[in-house]
Amino acid sequence: MIDRYSRPKMKAIWDLTHKYEIWLEVELQACAAFERAGQAPRGTSAKIRKKARINVARIAEIEKVTKHDVIAFLESLMDTVGPEHRFLHMGLTSSDIVDTSLAVQMTEALDLILEGVEGFLAVLKRQAFLYKNQVMVGRSHGIHGEPISFGLKLAIWYEEVCRHLERLRQVRTEIAVGKLSGAMGTFAHQGPDIEEYVCAKLGLKVDPISSQVVQRDRHASYATALALLAATIEKIATEIRHLQRTEVLEAEEFFSEGQKGSSAMPHKRNPIVSENLCGLARLVRGNCLAAMENVALWHERDISHSSVERVIMPDSTILIDFMLARVTDLIKHLVVYPDRMRQNLELTGGLVYSQRLLIALIEKGAQRKESYEAVQRNAMASWKGAGGFQELVRKDPFIAQHLNKREIAACFNPKYYLRHLDQIYRRVFRSRTGTRNRKG
Repeated sequence: MIDRYSRPKMKAIWDLTHKYEIWLEVELQACAAFERAGQAPRGTSAKIRKKARINVARIAEIEKVTKHDVIAFLESLMDTVGPEHRFLHMGLTSSDIVDTSLAVQMTEALDLILEGVEGFLAVLKRQAFLYKNQVMVGRSHGIHGEPISFGLKLAIWYEEVCRHLERLRQVRTEIAVGKLSGAMGTFAHQGPDIEEYVCAKLGLKVDPISSQVVQRDRHASYATALALLAATIEKIATEIRHLQRTEVLEAEEFFSEGQKGSSAMPHKRNPIVSENLCGLARLVRGNCLAAMENVALWHERDISHSSVERVIMPDSTILIDFMLARVTDLIKHLVVYPDRMRQNLELTGGLVYSQRLLIALIEKGAQRKESYEAVQRNAMASWKGAGGFQELVRKDPFIAQHLNKREIAACFNPKYYLRHLDQIYRRVFRSRTGTRNRKG
């Protein structure tokens, strides 16, 4: 299933070969810095680059003996590099390579996710304008409240995803840092100039201060931002699951030709994409907790975080990439039923207009307490089947004393509730032009 939606570029970022390619690039750039500092002969890094070959199988074979992946990587290069091999990794520690390379992978992954978020925003914006004036009932506690528009619901989602876009961009600056400060972070064997050169070449900033590792609050922030995005996707999917319920059926997932909903019940059309997204969000949230638990390491470092990150970083980024593709497709092809929205809006016989009636009474000079009681009295009678709400309030002596039939009828117009939509839309969409959603 994931192969259908997840772009190969995301999976390739976490491929072992690509990881080792970045490791090699860090080592080569460090070697070039050593040349500039007079610690290695000119042309050494170029010679190593020309001869070096990455052999994943060979690295795995050596690691079975060394029980250390970076040492295995470095020893594997001896097979092809030759005498210049001695200029690799001078004064560096494994985390200099691993953490700096991980920062490259995480920024590469985040760049793809940012593209996905911008694509999702474009679809949300288009649908929000398409359904801007489509009236439906708004619900609180799952109970009918007052009229809203379906476009308003989509605009709320758009605004929320805009915040994720900002958050992810900020997180990108936090994670795009490297370190080559040595075993305890003191630059004991190589100066900060080596670190600055390498990071600049890799498109990273230098970590202003580090121990043997980059501090893991950065990684926890990254994982948290992904988990928050997953939570919003889950929120949207949960709403669609509700809207697709048989008793509601105001919108549903696109059901393709030949698709089946149940092995036993041929009539079923299930919200499987939305349910899938809700389930995957749980995984991304769980990974966020693991990232937070990685922040506390012993002294200058231990490796309790390492095994965790080898799982949660590829998994979370691949999952989010997949989820973005699925939810974008879901909203783009969402099937909306305007007639059913109107039917559900009228389901309670006009009770959703009770507050409008209450305010109209107060505006006519009636006291709030008596007005509330009069409106509620007729609403409860309507609930019990005594008649339509508008019909009952017309006959109520207290209400009739303050409002005529025309004024009562005006309280039951759903367009009244959409009269500020243009202003709301300007707040949401005009403020984004040229800033958070350039593609929208």
